[in-house]
Amino acid sequence: MTAHQAAVERDEGGYLDPVNGLFVMTASYLINRGYCCDRGCRHCPFVADDAVT
Repeated sequence: MTAHQAAVERDEGGYLDPVNGLFVMTASYLINRGYCCDRGCRHCPFVADDAVT
């Protein structure tokens, strides 16, 4: 979460996960993109319609 917060504060679209080295998009990037790709992004700000009851 520290890497995510630092990337958000620098207004970056993502960061490299310090454990596995994969690029992870920030929640702010994803919300600005405007839609969910339904791929289970770590910081996805969207909730699937079928998950809400």
